[in-house]
Amino acid sequence: MNIRINAIKNTVWNGVAIGFITPIVPGVLVWFLMQRITVLHHADLLLIGCVAINAFLMNYFFKLNKDNIGRGILSITFLWAFAFFFYKV
Repeated sequence: MNIRINAIKNTVWNGVAIGFITPIVPGVLVWFLMQRITVLHHADLLLIGCVAINAFLMNYFFKLNKDNIGRGILSITFLWAFAFFFYKV
């Protein structure tokens, strides 16, 4: 696994792609569960948890000294947070 992560080029665009795709996968699962299970219908904080995954990834890439990937993840995380805020309001 480390070989694959080290093979990722240290560019901001790779960070944006990682930060955009990573919350979508659990987000779709959470959205499906929110629609099907009535108890979770108003559990919007589960969606913020999907965005919070980016914070862990960002910290991991900063520890690997891949600062540009971390910056890309950080920038797209702000956009995801804004989208959640827009959804809530």
